[in-house]
Amino acid sequence: MNIAKMMKQAQQMQGKMQKVQAELAEKEVEASVGGGKVTVTATCSGDIRSIKIDPQIIDPEDSEILEDLILSGVTQAIEQGRKVMEEEMSKITGGLGMGGLPGGLM
Repeated sequence: MNIAKMMKQAQQMQGKMQKVQAELAEKEVEASVGGGKVTVTATCSGDIRSIKIDPQIIDPEDSEILEDLILSGVTQAIEQGRKVMEEEMSKITGGLGMGGLPGGLM
């Protein structure tokens, strides 16, 4: 395989990765914690879109439980988004571990 062909393939892969990243930046994942009492919606790029809290769980005397549930929900939603992003990128790279590519591709 010659260098020019390899460079062309790398450019095509980079273009595909950028397209998928743009699509996944809008794709939403959802995480529910506390038996569904707190639900967090985030994009695969890690932007939090919404946090829904069941009013029954709000206890002014014990806000720590709610804080823990929110933190857990946010963490899980972001992790789910990362997992989807990694899976989609792996489809393009064929599992080559291209996370170190310049330009913030992964």
